[in-house]
Amino acid sequence: MPTEVLMPALSPTMEEGTLAKWLVKEGDEVSSGDLLAEIETDKATMEFEAVDEGVIGKILVPAGTEGVKVNTPIAVMLGDGESADDIGASSAPAPAAAAPEAAAAAAVPAAAEPATSGAPAPAAPVASDGSRVFASPLARRIAADKGLDLSQIKGSGPRGRIVKADVIDAQPSASPAQPAAAAPAAAAPAAAPAGPSTDAVLKTYADREFEEISLDGMRKTVAARLTEAKQTIPHFYLRRDIKLDALLKFRSTLNKQLESRGVKLSVNDFIIKACALALQQVPEANRVWAGDRMLQLKPSDVAVAVAIEGGLFTPVLKDAEMKSLSALSAEMKDLAGRARNKKLAPHEYVGGTFAISNLGMFGIDNFDAVINPPHGAILAVGAGVKKPVVGDDGELTVATVMSVTLSVDHRVIDGALGAELLKAITENLENPIGMLA
Repeated sequence: MPTEVLMPALSPTMEEGTLAKWLVKEGDEVSSGDLLAEIETDKATMEFEAVDEGVIGKILVPAGTEGVKVNTPIAVMLGDGESADDIGASSAPAPAAAAPEAAAAAAVPAAAEPATSGAPAPAAPVASDGSRVFASPLARRIAADKGLDLSQIKGSGPRGRIVKADVIDAQPSASPAQPAAAAPAAAAPAAAPAGPSTDAVLKTYADREFEEISLDGMRKTVAARLTEAKQTIPHFYLRRDIKLDALLKFRSTLNKQLESRGVKLSVNDFIIKACALALQQVPEANRVWAGDRMLQLKPSDVAVAVAIEGGLFTPVLKDAEMKSLSALSAEMKDLAGRARNKKLAPHEYVGGTFAISNLGMFGIDNFDAVINPPHGAILAVGAGVKKPVVGDDGELTVATVMSVTLSVDHRVIDGALGAELLKAITENLENPIGMLA
């Protein structure tokens, strides 16, 4: 029978997306691995590949459609000997902009019905590293019926794709995955929106001229995650001034030596390296919150906030303690450039234990950053400003001083431990030659 192509989950946080562009048309033959469409997630525009071979029998969701829920049929693929006449009315997709009340009402009976061989296959699962797990629709249906976690099964098909034979004899794990259809019933009720209602705000400004700006997927995600962070994470803040004169002099010397290689180090490159080394020097602070436990990582995976139009990315520099300043500089430039073009893959912005947010280039002296869960801390970096300071000899002098604030999750890092981490960061920046040892 014809196979429905479902809206995929292309990132761990994706719940809906925009079908930006079809790369195939009805009647086209496709093979496993061929590109079908470009899909905008809450973070990036990504290409969607076919996991089966066949013919595109019908496109159900036109290009440009916004708010397409994950697991919604977007096209129908025909197999050998099948024609468009075999496509039933059941292949019609649910409206992307359906009312929330109607969607919620429909979710309950759908969750109660057992999965059948004629039901759409669950959405392609995501492995722990954020990558998609490729499986045939039939394999996904069988796995859902048996309560199997596809990310734990090794595929024997082309390019590691999981096929029927791989799941038919597999045994459920100790904690079996629940069928995708049960998710709506098990989900907690949505929290009431903070602040006044939309109607109340519109009424307040009814006599004023304004432009209404709709929220895209990224802005919705940013709003939800930051609200969650401030409501659920017990933040506390540690502040220090860091003298930059030695770093600026050392940076100038290095840049002259690296000029022939086309490398120019920024102050931010030194900050990344200093934080990565500090997490090794204070390993108990290299932790994330995992609900009912903490995870202490061995490598220093440092995320750096990058402002883009309409939102924010935090690409992660993995194993940053092992990389040279020039390597960190090149990687950061590449990640930031692709972040601004929304071309990052999920594994490039998911993870990390610690983040850096630098607003110094905008002239901001100091600020308090919001922790990006599940990170344990984030360093807010201000501008380097010349200030009068008292030197070690007791004399008044002028130094370039940078103010930083460490926002800390008190569930993960206690006050004294946070102070020790910030001290290590400060010492690394004030003694930059030591970072090359």
